[in-house]
Amino acid sequence: MAVCTGLIVANLYYCQPLVVLVARDLHISNSVAGQLNYITQAGYAAGLLFLVPLGDLIERKRQILVVNCICVIALICAAVSPSFLMLEIASFAIGFTTIVPQLILPLAAQLADPEKRGKTIGTVMSGLVLGILLSRTVSGLIGAAYGWRTVYWIAAVVCSLLLFIMAIRFPKSKPSFKGTYGELMRSLLTLLPEPVLQEACMINALTFGTFGAFWTTMVLYLSGAPFYYNSGQIGLFGLAGVAGALAAPIAGKLGDKGNPRNVILLGVLMILISFIAFYFLRTSFIGFIAAIIFLDFGLQAVHISNQTRVYSLIPAARNRLNTIYMTITFTGTAVGSALGLYFWHVGGWGAFCIGCGNFMIIALVIYAFYNKRLTTLHKAKSIA
Repeated sequence: MAVCTGLIVANLYYCQPLVVLVARDLHISNSVAGQLNYITQAGYAAGLLFLVPLGDLIERKRQILVVNCICVIALICAAVSPSFLMLEIASFAIGFTTIVPQLILPLAAQLADPEKRGKTIGTVMSGLVLGILLSRTVSGLIGAAYGWRTVYWIAAVVCSLLLFIMAIRFPKSKPSFKGTYGELMRSLLTLLPEPVLQEACMINALTFGTFGAFWTTMVLYLSGAPFYYNSGQIGLFGLAGVAGALAAPIAGKLGDKGNPRNVILLGVLMILISFIAFYFLRTSFIGFIAAIIFLDFGLQAVHISNQTRVYSLIPAARNRLNTIYMTITFTGTAVGSALGLYFWHVGGWGAFCIGCGNFMIIALVIYAFYNKRLTTLHKAKSIA
């Protein structure tokens, strides 16, 4: 499951180091080509909203195989795109169908013992994080050597092979929801009043917003002064973020042993520190690498802890809870990617770092607000 989530989620991030190559090939500006990042993320958010809830209604393994098959077709369409418009449509479709990892995660949580659920989620998430980070490195190197279209052809072949592996290895599951698709979607609204879910969604949207903004805008920054790196060199920066994969199981274990909210606070502070470092150490290669490691550690600490809390709320509604949680999270990623480009256009790297730092300050305000609210609710339940 960890391997499959990593190789499939990579589809969302192949485009990031390829922005300059796509712009050159299709005769558009780098900023316009950069729109592929948030278009893909927007497609992913839409897929999370409309496809992931089906995991509670139909058999998950069958859904995983069908959706991944459609993703292969979308990747091929991207590889043969004759225009930027066609590539935009294919990118949205890639995002829309790359939701298989979010079907695998609830399945893994269902199979795990309750006392080991955080560790299990962290293990699967390690594969997912490695896929996110290494995809940029692989994409950048292959794109520089063989062109950006080759990246999508290879991705289509990989996802085709995974179809056979998942068909053989994945267990079948029993649907937990009795009703129609319309009733299933309406039931999402009944979950929204849950304060733990509200807090997790808002903080995750902000942290993933900075994540999407960074990996989108970083390509534009590193391709210019003072670095002037090509797509292959920029892709190698993804290796620095691999350290973030180590934080996933660690965060899961910490959440199992204590209060996951403490891990969330630590993660938000680490992300804030990383953008302070990006601002003051912008011309330092070593400082840039260290800040990337801090950013990814913080992101995984927040995400795994929030995911563990959300999955523990209502076991029979894990797919629907995951739908709300991840849809809002990746809506934040798409918006963050777009705002990152805006900050860059308005004031360059400095404005970008300040904007992302403010995202984390807002996350701390939300944390403080819900800290008081959740404490009050916990006391009320204890008295009852």
